[in-house]
Amino acid sequence: MKPLTETEGMTTTADETAANPVVGIDQTKGDFQYKVDYAFDAGTGLTEDTVRYISSVKKEEPWLLDFRLKALKTFREKPMPTHWATKDLENIDFDKIRYYLSQGQKPKRTWDEVPDDIKKTFERLGIPEQERKFLAGVEAQFDSEAAYSNIKDIVAKQGVIFVNSTEGLREHPEIFRKFFSKVIPTGDNKFSALNSAVFSGGSFIYVPKGVKVAQPLQAYFRINAENFGQFERTLIIADEGAEIVYMEGCTAPKFSTSTLHSAVVELVALKGAKIQYITVQNWANNVFNLVTKRGVAHEDAEIKWIDCNIGSRLTMKYPGVVLKGERARGEVLSIALANDGQHQDTGAKMVHAANNTTSNIIAKSISVGQGRSTYRGVVHIPKHLKGCKNNTECDALLINTNSRTDTYPAISVKGDKNATQHEASVSKVSADMIFYMQSRGLTEAQAMSLAVNGFINDLARQFPMEYSVELKRLIDLEMEGSVG
Repeated sequence: MKPLTETEGMTTTADETAANPVVGIDQTKGDFQYKVDYAFDAGTGLTEDTVRYISSVKKEEPWLLDFRLKALKTFREKPMPTHWATKDLENIDFDKIRYYLSQGQKPKRTWDEVPDDIKKTFERLGIPEQERKFLAGVEAQFDSEAAYSNIKDIVAKQGVIFVNSTEGLREHPEIFRKFFSKVIPTGDNKFSALNSAVFSGGSFIYVPKGVKVAQPLQAYFRINAENFGQFERTLIIADEGAEIVYMEGCTAPKFSTSTLHSAVVELVALKGAKIQYITVQNWANNVFNLVTKRGVAHEDAEIKWIDCNIGSRLTMKYPGVVLKGERARGEVLSIALANDGQHQDTGAKMVHAANNTTSNIIAKSISVGQGRSTYRGVVHIPKHLKGCKNNTECDALLINTNSRTDTYPAISVKGDKNATQHEASVSKVSADMIFYMQSRGLTEAQAMSLAVNGFINDLARQFPMEYSVELKRLIDLEMEGSVG
């Protein structure tokens, strides 16, 4: 397995003048590629040698190599999901994917140290600027490894740990191993097994007891190479009474070949802790985005997922919360936009495992052109529990006559001492509404954007202000050329 050597250069189809005040939002800013010299390349295809190469390059302990090899066996044994509307998965050729590419193992602590070709990518995406403005710490992953990782001194002095997963395993094994693969076991599904076999990158965060991190921490995941698979693994632990807001942004350039993104995210909120996890994904339309995200909320703890899914060829993502302790709270707020040739298969899972627990799911989807959106949700409240409450709302907006939306709620509530409510709606943008707005001087595209932004406005306000503004700008971009 030899290192890649490519000539220095860059290709782009991006609009150089497009505004990008926030990381990972503006779609035009993500569609570019720099050619880089990779020091480590596992080659093409998934074999036992691939797994051993990754483990060897990362200088891992024997137990972790054994964990990876067992996960590879599980991945091979598990069938591809076929009981859902996901025939597009058959187009993934695992033998043509590159599973590990990196320029080096140790992330840099200052932007000046980052290799020029990688630094140009992140500067173009605006990450250093955002770190200076409003982030407590940032990690920037380029293909398989973090190229940059830093946390503000004032946060580090509070005892907060924010490093990539490789450093977390190596430098904080007493914390990492205690929770690693406990929330999402290897055999949870085929793609969690794949991630367990070849994972690299991702964030490890530990917030000590009673520490409330005042500013968000952010990770940014960038796929640069063609025929590539990115498999980051994130573990966030908020100790008793701690609070943390974590944001992640994702982009990749457009290729004619398929790109695979298959992450695993595990959250642990101990007694009275709060974790808010915000995702804004803006993948190119050749990306298969197959992600497993789950959190465990202990007594009086709260886990909140805020999820925005735009772009990708197929997204399958269902953030979940296991409400393990009494009075635990779980919430998923989800926005999905499917344009031509895209399928957003998203939703949420809430498992009540203690008395007096509360869950809330609000999902909004927009289908444009021949795009397809699917809500798939699970709520489970066993018979022996009491005082549990769930609210589920699913709203879909169809833009064109060929758009499609499906809703598959699975709500299981047993016993007579719990309460749940579910409501769903499907609507189309009214021709009268569009005509009225056009009569006031708006173009058809502007009128459509206004209608869509109004549809998601209550959820968009849950995002940090910078993200909310840019989310609406991205909606405007998506609406261009989608009407008529």
